[in-house]
Amino acid sequence: MSRRAHIAMVSIPAHGHVNPSLELIRELVSRGHRVTYANDEAFAEPIRGTGAELRPYRSLLPRDGVPDKRWPDDLAGQLDMFLDDAMSMLPQLRAAYEHDRPDLFLYDIGCSTARILGENWGIPAVQLSPSSVAWEGYEQDMAALVEMLRTDPRAVAHYQRYSAWLKECGVAETDAMLFVGKPPRGLVLIPRALQPQADRVDLKRFSFVGPCFGDRSAQGSWQRPPGARKVLLVSLGSTFTRQPGFYRACLAAFGGLAGWHVVLQIGKHVAMEDLGPIPDNVEVHRWVPQLAVLEQADAFITHAGMGGSQEGLYCGVPMIAVPQSTDQFSNADQLVALGVARRIDTEDATADALRSALLQLTEDPAVATRLAALRKELRAEAGAARAAELLEKEFRL
Repeated sequence: MSRRAHIAMVSIPAHGHVNPSLELIRELVSRGHRVTYANDEAFAEPIRGTGAELRPYRSLLPRDGVPDKRWPDDLAGQLDMFLDDAMSMLPQLRAAYEHDRPDLFLYDIGCSTARILGENWGIPAVQLSPSSVAWEGYEQDMAALVEMLRTDPRAVAHYQRYSAWLKECGVAETDAMLFVGKPPRGLVLIPRALQPQADRVDLKRFSFVGPCFGDRSAQGSWQRPPGARKVLLVSLGSTFTRQPGFYRACLAAFGGLAGWHVVLQIGKHVAMEDLGPIPDNVEVHRWVPQLAVLEQADAFITHAGMGGSQEGLYCGVPMIAVPQSTDQFSNADQLVALGVARRIDTEDATADALRSALLQLTEDPAVATRLAALRKELRAEAGAARAAELLEKEFRL
């Protein structure tokens, strides 16, 4: 039996980093552990909803409600913004936990500051990754990216500054790339199937626990309309939704398509009148309870964010991936490699291309067989319960 412990979760104020951790935090609290969660006040409500105690710090990162903050367009500028935030965060965390030191630091992949405190104070620290992780040989496989980071003057300056800071902080690993990319211990909150080069990931370092889905009844429900033989969900998530042309292409592709009912989520940026006439077999919403719809759906058009990608696999639905930014392109390619999706880039997403991809995917028995196997695999990964058990081993008496 493990003892009841104080676990300190540290993350950044971003939905894609906070949301994947919430069910694990809820599970830890249900096991009797005291969990504090360091984040910006902007995320107080979902954090407190898990039973954890918010330890607020002031973040420098862009987020909703801070209109003067914008992410730079270049990678080096984005990395600098993360580093500035980490440097600002460290003294705040030190003050927050100096007189209430945890038994374990659990920290988001975008927030390695907690690892520094863990090393300084002799407290174990476990990285929590809501996305794919580095594999053995990553540097060679990603040679072009690594070479850019090692030679681009702004990137070189960034890593020199990061490494100098790590040295000042007194940690053992002062190579910034290795400090972030190769933690001593990490939990990966994605299905192993979505991890590139999964067979080359060091499983002594990283444990795949799969997505941590919990009760989402508070988000509302959705019911398949009577008479709808098949259901298609179209959603580009919550951020990359300023795509009226794409939505019109979807209406043209699937409006009136025999046997299909379409649920179209358009987000907050597009006006309803910009869509034009809405076909009778389409319902349009600014937001839908996505997992509730997917559990009843037969296909999914997604931007291939990690959350949507794994929800699609969890529900066993074929996907058309229309990536918009960052890791969505590699996620889309991974879904294609798994044999359960087609990738159509935004500029190629014509009505004909979308309709053809949908019909090919949903009529291919090999796709259905592969999806059934992946659905079973994901549900066996156990998510939050297994993640909590692994964490408990880190502070077991």
